[in-house]
Amino acid sequence: MMRGVTIGQAAEFAGVTVKTVRHYHKLGLLREPERDGSGYRRYDSGDLLRLVQIRTLAAAGVPLAEIGPLLDAGTAQFAATLADVERRLTERIAELTARRDTLHRLADGDRALLPDRAVALLERMRGLGFPAEEVAATREAWVLARALVPDGFDDYLTHFEYALGDPHLLELTRRAAEAATWEPGDPRIDELATAVADHYLAHPALLGTVTGLRARNQAATRYRLIAHHGEQPTPAAARLAALFEARLRAAGVLIP
Repeated sequence: MMRGVTIGQAAEFAGVTVKTVRHYHKLGLLREPERDGSGYRRYDSGDLLRLVQIRTLAAAGVPLAEIGPLLDAGTAQFAATLADVERRLTERIAELTARRDTLHRLADGDRALLPDRAVALLERMRGLGFPAEEVAATREAWVLARALVPDGFDDYLTHFEYALGDPHLLELTRRAAEAATWEPGDPRIDELATAVADHYLAHPALLGTVTGLRARNQAATRYRLIAHHGEQPTPAAARLAALFEARLRAAGVLIP
């Protein structure tokens, strides 16, 4: 030990790699011993002590650029610097914890972007037998709605919850899904549009699902983005929707 150890032995002793030791040399954190008669650099006990100190501080999260001045500082400065490093590590831990929580929420796609109340309503739609594609389209529209009209979103959910509790409306909704496969000129489309519009007009609380997401500014644009997101309607479905909205407008309902 009096003769010192090689760089490989020093690295093994400190629990680092030879490459790391050389990096410490390059940064000026650790002196590079002179070569002995056999051509080897020999590290003495002082070198090993500093190497262990560097490795320990680096593992604790102290930036390499701060380790040199820290090791050369007095006791008070050493304590103050460590306290600052601890503060930064605590902030970093909080940031990483928040990221982890976000990843957990992303594992449940609904809860990542929607409040629990909306997620519960989507589950209720599934339980009532709504097609998976319709539930998925509703979810995406709600994500847009929450972003574009945040102030009205909770009220909209209240109206939607009321609608899910209306058996006659659910039956009309199922008929509308069937109507998507009809010929666009089928006279039943006019009858169905009238029946749906009349039901909405007879139950004002239902109208909130149509008007509840109107925004004060750029209402028409936002309404179209939300109400028609992802739609590739069949000609029959498009005609049914157009007739339904036209009948509501004719009755004085404000639809952008």
